[in-house]
Amino acid sequence: MESSSSALSRLSNLHRHLHPPQSNSKIQEGLLKLSPEVTEALSSGHPVVALESTIISHGMPYPKNLKTAKEVEAIVRENGAVPATVAILDGVPCIGLSTGELERLATLGTKAQKTARRDIAHVVANRGNGATTVSATMFFASMVGIHVFVTGGIGGVHRHGEQTMDISSDLTELGRTPVAVISAGVKSILDIPRTLEYLETQGVCVAAYKTNEFPAFFTERSGCKVHCHVDTPDDCARLIDANLKLKLGSGILIAVPIPKEHSASGGLIESAIQIALREARDKNITGNAETPFLLAKVNELTGGASLASNIALVKNNALVGAKIAVALAQLKEHSNRGDAE
Repeated sequence: MESSSSALSRLSNLHRHLHPPQSNSKIQEGLLKLSPEVTEALSSGHPVVALESTIISHGMPYPKNLKTAKEVEAIVRENGAVPATVAILDGVPCIGLSTGELERLATLGTKAQKTARRDIAHVVANRGNGATTVSATMFFASMVGIHVFVTGGIGGVHRHGEQTMDISSDLTELGRTPVAVISAGVKSILDIPRTLEYLETQGVCVAAYKTNEFPAFFTERSGCKVHCHVDTPDDCARLIDANLKLKLGSGILIAVPIPKEHSASGGLIESAIQIALREARDKNITGNAETPFLLAKVNELTGGASLASNIALVKNNALVGAKIAVALAQLKEHSNRGDAE
């Protein structure tokens, strides 16, 4: 068994590799485990899309979670990119999971620790199993040079966050890690205007895909306008490429509205959210336990409509994210050819 000092040494090496490596050989030292498919794709310049794993462990019950995870990966492949689901298994951060590893994570469910950036050292040092949130997935994606990451919705400033200071680490990660996050906006259980203000403070470019309005996860509209508008995967690729070349050091949030046919009623969702928030306060549910509780309660109150919307928007994000990754890879290839001529 690996000693705790050995694990901590391994983790300190991992943190020194925060910025994307010039070569994957730098991380082939037991720090991470890359799947053969992801390794080959990164070395050949093939498009890769990172995927988080909290949605598998904490987002829905087994076996729906496993079925959804496989379907999302299939969508990424069908649209020309390689999926790289990220998780920590037995203390080893894994970039790209096998079918067996996906099954293991899905059956572990909430027994896998919900792992944000702050939890990485603890999970690795204790050789635990961790399902990565947005912040942890961004960290690992950036380490290996994956620039496009697909999720459902990011965390944000919680309602009454000005009093509780409950602000997701997803937002600070976006401010310091150069990865483009493709999401359906911010979960409407959160304070969307304050979340956008916080992202502005962090220097994060927030772009809305085929709209001028920031989406609200379950619904297409939040009432909040954004200044950056992108219409195509090529637009997104140019935005990501400029961000990387300028070495701004921050991420990009590309907000993709849920497809209209899957959009839930805004009134129905808001009513359910208010009931769920009151119950969370009555039960003193706070911290990283709050979001899973609220989402589960909203799903219960809407008769499953919110979970169906959640799955639909993740699949749509995977479709858009894969196309963006392909466009980015083509842009880089064209740039490299131009440099060689």
